[in-house]
Amino acid sequence: MEPSLLHRAIATARATAAELGLAADESVVVHDSDRVVLRLLPCDTLVRVARAADLADSAFEVEVARRVAGAGGPVARLDPRVEPRVHARDGFVLSFWTYHPPAGPAITPAAYADALGRQHAALRRTDLTAPHVTERIARALREVTDPERSPDLPAADRELLRRTLRDLGGAIGADRSRDQLLHGEPHQGNLLRTAQGPLFVDLPTCCRGPVEFDLAHAPEEVARHYPGADLELVDRCRAVDWAMFAAWRWRDEDRMPDRERWRAEGLDLVRASLARL
Repeated sequence: MEPSLLHRAIATARATAAELGLAADESVVVHDSDRVVLRLLPCDTLVRVARAADLADSAFEVEVARRVAGAGGPVARLDPRVEPRVHARDGFVLSFWTYHPPAGPAITPAAYADALGRQHAALRRTDLTAPHVTERIARALREVTDPERSPDLPAADRELLRRTLRDLGGAIGADRSRDQLLHGEPHQGNLLRTAQGPLFVDLPTCCRGPVEFDLAHAPEEVARHYPGADLELVDRCRAVDWAMFAAWRWRDEDRMPDRERWRAEGLDLVRASLARL
């Protein structure tokens, strides 16, 4: 978030926590992008703060967390001291989560695959309506095919992203016989190392599709430990994943920190992924 907006978000989080009976004399920024994640002390709660326009995504994330936790999935829990819902205040929406300090051994590829397998099993037991991955791919495709949405994207790179999203993305959605609920973006930044074992966070990306779409977000070695994974499909999904990532970075309205570096790196990762196919 921009510094002025971040300052307001922190003040709003502390004020909301105080209203809920949580002592919040200090705040630590854990993550800052389009949303901000704060650790409040001494109550030791984690708060995810987004703009009011993101109310639907925030509410969906809370519902996913509540249901998947109920199904026994390895996800971070909502703070039990706070009603499990989104709180709206001063142009922001906030959700309160249990803070899990880093603990335990490093997450090996085998442990990563095991956690993701247990997450997928819990999602199969979860009754939840979610978009198909092809809907996310279609949104990214609209960003790169409309120069008004992505005016800085060079023509050759625009064509690269367009072809990747259209052709490989279409192939992913062609066979839906193995589709199920997915995390959507279970990359390393969304897997916590905790005393309770690996726990997934950042759940508003929950969608439907093949498990290989999730595996494409994990380190390459993880898929080899996941029973029954189609490694060729994982590679195709990885190219689409990086194409979507690049598409978001080239949006005129994107506000990700260090965007210029990620724009270039995203395109490089698309090319590298395609070279593997």
